[in-house]
Amino acid sequence: MDIIRLNGEDKKLYELVAPLIMNPAIIKQNNNYPYKTEKDYIWYIATDADKVEGFMPLKPTFAGYHIDNYYINDNKQETIAQLIETILEEHSNSNKITALVKKPHVKEFKELGFSTWLELKLYTKMDYKNLEKKQE
Repeated sequence: MDIIRLNGEDKKLYELVAPLIMNPAIIKQNNNYPYKTEKDYIWYIATDADKVEGFMPLKPTFAGYHIDNYYINDNKQETIAQLIETILEEHSNSNKITALVKKPHVKEFKELGFSTWLELKLYTKMDYKNLEKKQE
């Protein structure tokens, strides 16, 4: 599996994700919430044999970054892990990464160092704090 990193307005981003984010079944998986992007978003897209297996957009915030409105084909654990690991590797200098995690994926986020701070009906709000940076 390959992870592609694109900015929020890259033409290639639209080519890769438009067939998914415009699919009513995929939108339903996202609790009928539309997918969004802006120029300063960073999109991580997992592909396997030119098929998109998942994506996680990363939105810059005042405190670090935020993961929201992501997609994982068939809830594959390895896709979630590879996307999160890539994000953490590339943003190891960030103070904090927050995520609005879909309930079926909480376990994978926890295994990769995220902590729960708020339980909601359909989601769990989690964050990852770079503890190594604070110890320096």
